[in-house]
Order: sequence, then C-alpha cells, then structure tokens
Amino acid sequence: MKGKTRTLISFILLLAAIASCVFGISRGEMKTVNKKATNICMECIGIG
Repeated sequence: MKGKTRTLISFILLLAAIASCVFGISRGEMKTVNKKATNICMECIGIG
C-alpha cells in the first residue's frame, strides 16, 4: 500500500503543479517573471 499511496500523492501534486502553471500562463505571469529575471540579471552584471 505504501507504494500506491506515494504514487497517488505524486500524481496529485503533479496535476496541481500543471494546473498552477496553466493558471499563471493564462494570467500573463510569464511576461512579468521574464521581465523581473532580466532586470535582476542586468543588475548583477552591472549593465542595468
């Protein structure tokens, strides 16, 4: 039973992660995250 329970929990967490990604993409969060990451990188190397 331990293996089946662990597999079920893993599957549920995978579905939750996929749902969260789809929700974030549908809200346009990808652009926001990319913009913030670019700004942080530019500041780290001293360009921005």
